[in-house]
Amino acid sequence: MIFLIEYNRSEGRIVTFRDFDDSQRREAEDLRLEIELALNRKGVDHEVVILEAARKDELRRTHRRYFEDLRQILKSGGGQDK
Repeated sequence: MIFLIEYNRSEGRIVTFRDFDDSQRREAEDLRLEIELALNRKGVDHEVVILEAARKDELRRTHRRYFEDLRQILKSGGGQDK
């Protein structure tokens, strides 16, 4: 699966989250570019990324910073392997 995330770093929150089938890569890339151009025109500094994972729970594990705040990450062991 392909996941598109628009993330507001200063607030530590996801603004946009979309998932796409692997066959929709072009649509995901086009949307990422559209979002980035719109944000740039508005002077908004958000992070916009496309990530791949087999499932959303895997994405949540490998890219925790988008889904958890620092307090939650530290409480659960700081993301270190146990």
